[in-house]
Amino acid sequence: MSAGLTALSTGFQGFARYLGGLLGADAYTKYLEHHRASGHQEPPLTEREFWRDRTDRQDTNPQGRCC
Repeated sequence: MSAGLTALSTGFQGFARYLGGLLGADAYTKYLEHHRASGHQEPPLTEREFWRDRTDRQDTNPQGRCC
């Protein structure tokens, strides 16, 4: 791959990570990192359980958000 395409690809990947962070797409990954670092004894929630819990908490306790 040429240097220009490599730079473009790297820039696009960085932008995609940034946008995913803004939209909360990396929330489950952050949850797993926090769970591991905190030393919890119980197993972490599955990804499905995590998103269901997050959605339920947002519905019962609405905060400022776009939608």
